[in-house]
Parts: sequence; C-alpha cells; structure tokens
Amino acid sequence: MSYNDNDDYIIELSEYGDGLWRKKESPKKIPWLNIILFLLTFLTTTFAGTILAGKDPFIIKNLKNGLPFSLSLLTILLFHEFGHYILSKKHNVEASLPYFIPAPSFIGTFGAIIKMKSNINSKNQLIDIGTAGPISGFLISLPFLIYGISKSTIVDAIPEVSISLGDSLLIKIMIKIIIGDLPENKDIMLHPVAFAGWIGCFVTAMNLFPVGQLDGGHISYALFTKKSVFISRLFIVILIILGFFAWEGWFIWAFLLIVIGTKHPPVLDEDEELTPLRKFLGIFSLIVFILTFIPTPFK
Repeated sequence: MSYNDNDDYIIELSEYGDGLWRKKESPKKIPWLNIILFLLTFLTTTFAGTILAGKDPFIIKNLKNGLPFSLSLLTILLFHEFGHYILSKKHNVEASLPYFIPAPSFIGTFGAIIKMKSNINSKNQLIDIGTAGPISGFLISLPFLIYGISKSTIVDAIPEVSISLGDSLLIKIMIKIIIGDLPENKDIMLHPVAFAGWIGCFVTAMNLFPVGQLDGGHISYALFTKKSVFISRLFIVILIILGFFAWEGWFIWAFLLIVIGTKHPPVLDEDEELTPLRKFLGIFSLIVFILTFIPTPFK
C-alpha cells in the first residue's frame, strides 16, 4: 500500500515484512508547467522588447529586435529566483522551480515566483534564502546596466506630457561615470539592455521591502526578530507618505502589503545568534536597497 505524502515522495510499506514505514523517492516528473510558463514569458517579453525597439512585433523577422531586452530581463529574473531555489535546497527547504508569469504589459511579464513547500525554521537560513535572490539579481543586473548605458543615446529632453523613468542612486552613479554630465535640456534614451537592468534594480528594491514574508521581511525578521513588525508597519507609513510626494503608485503597494500581512511567522529558535557572514549579508542587502530604490519610478 502507498500514501502520497507530497509531490516528491511516496511512503510505502516495507517489502521485508518488518512493519516499518520507509520513504522512497518517486520518479522525477518533468516540470511542464514551469517550462511552458517560461517559454510563454520569453515570447511575451520578446514581443514587448520588439515594440520598445520601435518595430512591429507581428512581423516575425522583427522579433529578433526584441531579443536583447527579453534575454537580459529573463536572465536577471532567473538569477534572482534560482538564488532562492539553490539556497533553499542547500538548507533542505522544499521549494518549487521558478514559475514565470507572462503578461500583456509593456515589459511582457509580471516577474517570477517560487513556492516554498516547507517552513524556514532558522534565522540563519532566513538570511541565506532571503538575501540570495536580491543579491544574485542585483549582481547580474550590473553588467547589463554598464553595457546598456554605454549603448544608450542622448536625446532632447522629453516633454512634460510624456512618461519618463526615474533614476535610482545606482543608475545616477553609473550614468555619471559612463556618460558624464548631460548637457542642458538633454536626456538619455535607455538601450533595451539598460532598460532590462533598470527593471532588475526596481524588482530587487521591491523584493527588499522589509515587510511580512517578502525577501526584505525575511532579512528584517532575522536581524531584528520581534522589532521587525514595527519596522514593517513604519515602512508602509513611509510608502504612503511617498505616495503624496513622489509617486501615487506607492498607495497601491502600501494597500497590497497591508493585505498580504506585516507579520513574519516565528522560527523555532528566536534567540539564535546570526553568524558574522549572515550579519554582513543583511547589511549588504540594506546597501543594495538604498542603491536600487527609486522614489519616483515613473514621472
């Protein structure tokens, strides 16, 4: 007789008649849903990238113009999600492969997620798994930003009636180093690869919000434990204030974060000491957040 314990294992009665239950691995299944969603997201991001390149995406030969954007963006998202996945496996935390989310949006996707199938019971594990995604995504975004900014063009300043992208501290520093000071009434038209890097930084910053069970929430709880609830609620208040003075979209994010929840579930040992490496990873993640956060992402 057998009992389906979860998707990965089958528990069966011993063939030796000793009355013991043993865990036996079931045959590995091909993750068709993950593969199909990834391919669909590759298609939608290539479609979006072709439009960004000023080409008609319904002409098949034009789709090659969307590849620099789609391949850059998908690489950044893959590094982010597999950072979580690999560290989850290292700590024996069951996690799914990434689920990419295709979307009919101007970037072609709503990002990607992995599903945790078991609890994270250690503060050191929280730091490892929570920082692995954002740091991996941040580091792989850097070469795309450097290349993309170097290939970007200087154009006449965009009229006030149009939409322009805000700059994070990181992008301002890179533009200063790579391009230098812009002439008056001039702006930068980002190369598609640089735009993918911009999205990568934006996604990294949002994942590092110190709220609930976001990556930043994991890190905040591991560093501050019970004080993390106060930090979470304070951050939501800050987002609401930014909604008045920077970008109205923060009102929506504040509402969503309240709905998702501001509390982080407890770990088994809340008094566990973090290793020096984990403390460094937590501090480095804060630096990454400061460098990548964009108070006014869209103007």
